[in-house]
Amino acid sequence: MDSRGDFLRLARQRRGLTQTQAAPKLNLKQTVLSRMENGLVEVTDEAIAKASDAYQFPKEFFLQNETVLGPPVSVHPMLRGNSKVAAKDVDMLTAELNIRLFNIRRFLANVDLSRSLNVPELHIEMEDSPRAVAKKVRLHWQLTHGPIKNLTRLLERAGVIVGVSDFGGAQISGVIFRPPSSPPIVLFNPTHPADRVRFTLAHELGHLVMHRFPTSTMEDEANEFASEFMMPAEEMRQVFRGRKVTIQYLAALKREWRMSMQSLLMSAKHVGAVNSNQYRYLFTQFSKKGWRTREPAELDFPHDLPVVLPDIIKVHRNDLGYDADELLRLTRLCKEEFEALYGAIDGNNSPSRPTLRIVT
Repeated sequence: MDSRGDFLRLARQRRGLTQTQAAPKLNLKQTVLSRMENGLVEVTDEAIAKASDAYQFPKEFFLQNETVLGPPVSVHPMLRGNSKVAAKDVDMLTAELNIRLFNIRRFLANVDLSRSLNVPELHIEMEDSPRAVAKKVRLHWQLTHGPIKNLTRLLERAGVIVGVSDFGGAQISGVIFRPPSSPPIVLFNPTHPADRVRFTLAHELGHLVMHRFPTSTMEDEANEFASEFMMPAEEMRQVFRGRKVTIQYLAALKREWRMSMQSLLMSAKHVGAVNSNQYRYLFTQFSKKGWRTREPAELDFPHDLPVVLPDIIKVHRNDLGYDADELLRLTRLCKEEFEALYGAIDGNNSPSRPTLRIVT
């Protein structure tokens, strides 16, 4: 089956263009472009050449023999209460995830990725609650008491490919993509505060563990999982016992637990450390101070950045002997697109090309 139409659409969506905006760039009518993308008419070599120039993808990008997948089940916005992500942003995100997926499959053909943990599948319908599932995952992974120091690394040890993306400026905090016969892919937004990103990563882990199919309750369930996974109720009862919950105390806990003050306040309410009136009062204070979307900068801490995907690319450069041009040919990307997804391509390389093993 000719997949040129799929890749014509993928390149357009990656650039954030509608068919109406893109058609003149390809010297086509919008109706013809639509029929090409949908496989109803042949995608000509001339159309490929114009698309390569207009979208800034090499011609080889459009000739790949890959199946393009649809959008992810869950996209996590910046704010928990705002579940709406614009269709255009979902299209851009879906294109990025597919491109990354094709690249990762080619990378892993040369590198043996070994995981030290596995992600359990615990169907929420068979469990008491998302909190019960979170407790089981912590036990399964033999996590110690106290804060999870590096959640990114924990996911990587479980075989999840973690990457960073600014999502084209969309207010998306993170997303999980679970393609068949490939490792799960999680992306997070490094322009968002690290405390929110940690909650997002735990939220996506909840989807990975609990949800095979979308449901109307899955986002709330993933939030509940994330809260318990990052701030176990039994431990938080001890943290708040005998203490007055104030903004100052929440700020001190943020430094220790590396979670937002708002998440910690929600946990305090869950374990009965504050009543409804106290909870509303403190949230009102957050709103007055403008902290609902951005907590004080002096409480910020660095992101836990991925190491496995950058290491895979370094192995290709430094150990497998790929030069920059060969990496671009492998990924079917131009230099600017490669660096937007994976960082600078320049580096040292050696002539040997064994298959290497990366242990996470």
